[in-house]
Amino acid sequence: EKLSFDPASGSELMGNLRAQAARFGAEYLTEKVSRFDLSSSPFGIWIGSDTDDEPTVRSRSVIVSTGARSLMLDLPEEEHLLGHGLSTCATCDGFFFRGHEIAVVGGGDSALEEALFLTKFAARVTIVTRNNHLSASKVVAEKVKANPKIELITDAQPTAFKGGKKLASVVIAGNDGAERELTPAGVFVFIGLSPNSDTVRELVGVDERGFITTDAGLQTSQPGIFAAGD
Repeated sequence: EKLSFDPASGSELMGNLRAQAARFGAEYLTEKVSRFDLSSSPFGIWIGSDTDDEPTVRSRSVIVSTGARSLMLDLPEEEHLLGHGLSTCATCDGFFFRGHEIAVVGGGDSALEEALFLTKFAARVTIVTRNNHLSASKVVAEKVKANPKIELITDAQPTAFKGGKKLASVVIAGNDGAERELTPAGVFVFIGLSPNSDTVRELVGVDERGFITTDAGLQTSQPGIFAAGD
């Protein structure tokens, strides 16, 4: 018999995973980690104040999964519209816009792959990129150009989001100064990521962008320290 279920948002799924881990004994400390001592095992982790002599927690292994934050357009309306028509996660929020028009900002691989994913839900997807070409790989770009649900606007970028409690429209300005206003139900911004690796950046290996580097087993340059996720 075919199973049916109601779709869940990314945050709902994470909530279920958290509850499942707690059920089997995981302890959660919702605090800010201020300092690490990775000089020897068991490693020291300071939570809150980093001036205490003794760490808050000691552990023989540490998994750093602090993720990355999406780069935004630095428009004043972004903060209050995020989660109310403005998003940075297609897999989290795409199904909320089933049958509606969606706009995607960005021209790289991530933006185009997310745009292709969003065509599963949206009636139409408009990609807005500030360049006169797509910077994504040729294979992905060709898939986008061949998809009848996708419209491409080049040489342009958003200059304003309009709406009170919910996104109403987005103003797009071309490189020639001409403006147009779009009224998508949702706007997804994919213009890059910045890693949340500041706390451990000096202690483990990172690449030129600050992302923690690992081997195939997700171990960092420091034995016993692992990294996972974005």
